[in-house]
Amino acid sequence: MVSISLCMIVKNEENTLGRCLETIKDLVEEIIIVDTGSTDKTKEVAMQFTDKIFDFDWIDDFAAARNYSFQFASQEYTMWLDADDILYEKDRQLFKELKETLNPFFNTVTMDYIVGRGTGGETYQMVRRNRLVKTNKYFQWKSPVHEYLEISGPVYHSDIAITHLSKPGRASRNLLIYEKRLKEGKDFSVRDLLYYANELRRHKSYEEAINIYERFLAEPEGLNEDKIIACGRLADCYFRLGEHEKELETAFKSFKYAKPRADFCCRIGYKFLSEEKIQEATFWYNLATELEWDKDCLGIYNVACWTWLPHLQLCSCYYKLGDYQKSYEHNQIALSYRPNDERMIGNKRLLEGKLAEWPTKK
Repeated sequence: MVSISLCMIVKNEENTLGRCLETIKDLVEEIIIVDTGSTDKTKEVAMQFTDKIFDFDWIDDFAAARNYSFQFASQEYTMWLDADDILYEKDRQLFKELKETLNPFFNTVTMDYIVGRGTGGETYQMVRRNRLVKTNKYFQWKSPVHEYLEISGPVYHSDIAITHLSKPGRASRNLLIYEKRLKEGKDFSVRDLLYYANELRRHKSYEEAINIYERFLAEPEGLNEDKIIACGRLADCYFRLGEHEKELETAFKSFKYAKPRADFCCRIGYKFLSEEKIQEATFWYNLATELEWDKDCLGIYNVACWTWLPHLQLCSCYYKLGDYQKSYEHNQIALSYRPNDERMIGNKRLLEGKLAEWPTKK
């Protein structure tokens, strides 16, 4: 069995830290908490779970804080979480199995990070993150905002998911850090451009975000996965501004960096469907249903586009084309993913009526 040090950086997390640690405390050998300036009872909460609590003077640099926390790890593997993360029971059981079976040959273990859930609790967006790393490899965090672990060597892709539960009050934090760095004349890496643009988009500064995304895409450096993310976010900006032709161009641009992905196919399909170009829309939605997500990919997985959404849209497309049988079949597939969806249930009733009378009309 492998041993694990959990390292966390926290600030004013008295309402979330205990919830997080309750779901992981019995799965790790030690818990290390680095406080970056709490003014509430965060430390008191942490003391209920560990005596390894350290202070770090905040310097607007998340990577520096995480690297500081990692230096205290003493177990075979080091894990990181944020205070608003949790493990559900299914994932706790998978975690226990991982500890029993993990081959120490692997330098890092990835896990899904569920960052968006619908009102019914269903997952709608997740990414894959390096979550456990070999302690004696001394892997380092990079980038002051939206930090990432720079790793190398063999990787194990687990089925475990960490769930992020959003916490209010942080909307402007990252943008303010970027703006401060700009005023101080600090250099932005290529990756910083992407995440600065993301913050601008999140704050609805769409035109400013577009300029930064375009700068990022023009750079010869940068990971293809980041370029694909930029294309998706840039297309979002154009959509919000009503510039739908540029939105379409940007969706097609994503194919430059990887084979077509379902979320871009759905975006293109929606553009044609909104223009009543049903044959074209049908082509792109069908393509979306034929694609498979690569589990090795560390990009953003928009669950709807890879599961039920293209089938629901094909239900509409085939209905408009008068093919009620195919419309029904795709609605049934969509229902298999979302059995309580009122739209799909209504479609089922409508199409069953159409199919009952269809043979007499052909």
